[in-house]
Formats: sequence, C-alpha cells, structure tokens
Amino acid sequence: MADLHDASSLTTVESVGLEDLDELNDLGGLDVLGEPGAAASAPPDPGPDPGPSADPLVRATQLLRTHPVIDGYSGLAPVLQSMHWYDLEAGESLLETDVPRLRRGGVGAQFWSLRAPAGSAGSPSLGATIELIDVVRATVSECPEGLRLALSADDLVDSRNCGRIAALLGPMAGETLGDSLAVLRAVYTLGVRSITLAGARWTQGGLTPFGHEMVREMNRLGVLVDLSGCTTDTMRRTLTITRAPVVFSHQAEPLPDDVLHALRGNHGVCMVPCTAGTLPATADLLDHVRETAGPEAVAVSGAYDTGLPHAAGLNDVSCLPRLIAELLERGWPETEVVGLTWSNMARVLRGAEFAARAAQPRRAPSRAAIGALDL
Repeated sequence: MADLHDASSLTTVESVGLEDLDELNDLGGLDVLGEPGAAASAPPDPGPDPGPSADPLVRATQLLRTHPVIDGYSGLAPVLQSMHWYDLEAGESLLETDVPRLRRGGVGAQFWSLRAPAGSAGSPSLGATIELIDVVRATVSECPEGLRLALSADDLVDSRNCGRIAALLGPMAGETLGDSLAVLRAVYTLGVRSITLAGARWTQGGLTPFGHEMVREMNRLGVLVDLSGCTTDTMRRTLTITRAPVVFSHQAEPLPDDVLHALRGNHGVCMVPCTAGTLPATADLLDHVRETAGPEAVAVSGAYDTGLPHAAGLNDVSCLPRLIAELLERGWPETEVVGLTWSNMARVLRGAEFAARAAQPRRAPSRAAIGALDL
C-alpha cells in the first residue's frame, strides 16, 4: 500500500518531458514539483538604502567610534590619590570619569593632570608631583582592559587599535621643576609629556633668559609646551621662540586674536574645556577658535574631576557626544570634527617628536642655571 501511495502521489522528473520542464521553469522553477525554486528563494526587495542617519547625536556617536576624543585635561589623579578604594573599570559613581563612561563618551585618550596641591612654600612640590605620576601608573596597571600608558604618538594609535584608552602624563606645573633643567629631563624619563609654564618665576615679563632655555630644552626632549593660564606676554614670547607646536590644554578664557593667529602659524592647538555656562556657549568658544585660528588649531578638554562646574548636558565624560552633535548641527564638516576630536592633537604630538629628533643631533642637554642667566 505504501508503494502504491508513493507512486500515485508523487510526480517525478523522469515522467516529465523536456517541453514540460521548460514550461515548469517558466512558471517559477521546480517548486511545482515540490523542490525549492529560484523564485521562492529570492529575498524580498529591501527597498532604497536609507543612507547615513540625519540625527546629529547618532552621527556623533558613529564618528567617535573611529575618531575618538583626545581629552586634553583630566583632574582624576589627585582625586584618586585621596580615595581609599575605587574601581574605574567597573564604574565609579563618586567620580565624573570611569572606563564605562569614557567608552560611552567616545574618549580614546586623556592627558592626566599632575597638578599637585600647593605645599608649605606655596607651590606644588616635586615629591607630590612624583606621587601623582605613581598614581597614574598604578591606575593604568589596575585597569588593563580599559587603559594603557602612552608615551608617544605611536602609543596613542596602538592604544586605539587595541581598544584601550590612552593615558598621557601631564600637564605638570612648570613651577614644580624648581628652576632645574635636570629635573625637567628626569620627569621626562618618568613619562611626563606636557608641562604648563604658568606660575613659574622664569615666565615673569614674558620669558626670562632662563625661560627661553627651558622652552628650548622642552623642544629638544619632545615635551609639549602648555600655555594655559599664562600671561599674554608669555604666550606671545613663547610662540616666537618655540621650534615645536604648543598647546593650550584647558583654555577657559578666549585668547586674543593675535595669539590665535600666531597659533595657526605654529601649528599648535587650543583645547577648549567643557566648563562654560551652557553647552551652546562651549560650542561658541570652539567656533571662535576655529574661525580665527583655523580648524586645525581646535580641540576639546573635558576638565572633569577638577572641581570646576560644567555646562548642563556635559555633566560627566560620557556626555561628550552631545557636544560633537551640537557642532555637527551647526554645520561643521565631519573632516573638521575629526580634527577636533583626534587628528589635531595627534598631529601636535608628532610635531613635538619630530622637532625633538631634529634638535637632538645639534643640541646637547643644557646645563644652564637660572642664577647665571637671570641676573
């Protein structure tokens, strides 16, 4: 019975002539015979390509996946030094920065400020600064899946390619150097890559002769010269003599136009902190730097965990995509936004390294003393 049922219920290819096969194919294939045909297996038409999202926040988030923010100033090190326990990789609600929020904020690198509290003499001590260097190095070691120490522009790129957030040491207060070029070389060996000149006594009246020597030695080593908080005379004089690009790591006050014009010629960068009264006001400051110094001279500083108030909507480091979305909504081309987030600051680091390689064969380490130059 089973054989009779099979024979009567199934139509086989052998029982169909070539003419019938052609007709079956015209009707849509062998699915008429119980086999899957081309027409039945064809996927549905997906319709037109929707293209990139028009939502600025979605665009900002997508852009930051490949071109993350190099954040010019984090106050995290001294805060962590005062905490008995913390877990940056899992998340730390007492802070404005942790690894999960850095990732949500599209941050690929941070400069960790080494600004130690003032000592009994009224200025940060070298010992306190070295303790902060130790805090940063220890924190990076404790967060191997999230952070990686970066000492060069190549390290910056390697960290990004490995899915880690680069931690750079600096800016360090220039007054901490104790008027010693040997101390400058020592902290460079420890990994410091940015030093701010503000507050050092050799910046009085612009730059003293010893101040000139300090800037030249920073150029020779490849240490970034940070002019944040300096007098306009110091800014102008430094921009005149430096052989490497300079930075303003957290310049809250608008710079004079002539300084911004000089910054364009220097190929340096002004990093605007997120501490203006509102998010649009922060974007206004970025607009001004871009329009006056050029799109290659602008970058951003979170200035989180510094105790400074932040604009509404930029409460912690995870909020940075909102600022990028605001700039996109204002019509910034994506190429210029990429410069703001990553390329401009990466270029400055490479520029400082190039200037150092050019200077070292021609210039020996300076043994100058402040007493001999600043009479």
